[in-house]
Amino acid sequence: MAYNIVLIEPEIHTNTGNIGRLSLASGSNLHLVKPFGFELSDKRVKRAGLDYWKHISLHIYENVEEFFTIHKNKKMAFFSSHGKTNHWSVDYQDDMFLIFGKESVGLPPGITEANHDKTYKIQLYNEHIRSLNLANAVSIVIYEALRPKL
Repeated sequence: MAYNIVLIEPEIHTNTGNIGRLSLASGSNLHLVKPFGFELSDKRVKRAGLDYWKHISLHIYENVEEFFTIHKNKKMAFFSSHGKTNHWSVDYQDDMFLIFGKESVGLPPGITEANHDKTYKIQLYNEHIRSLNLANAVSIVIYEALRPKL
């Protein structure tokens, strides 16, 4: 039933800490791809994840190439405000990798272009907003993935 939450080059320490806590609460693994916009030892990362951080199933990669080389044959879904298909359409499967980009610009265009058929968006209902906070987006997706299993 485990999912894999992947953050490509996360920039904000509190988002990563909150997503770490979410990964533990949802029974998911957390994969962080460098470079980071903070130090993992930052107290704010730990504070956002509370005392749960030591229990998180955490995997760290030096760069995006290393991540995709190691997991090249895995089932993946990519999430971007540029996706054409709604996140409700994902065929969520056990051990799937749910991939999110950095807070400032999202996933690199090369990743979304190469995976356009597996790139999904979370529908926004107001034209005055471009995207959701990363931690909120991950929460929406992981609980949608878990919903049929609960």
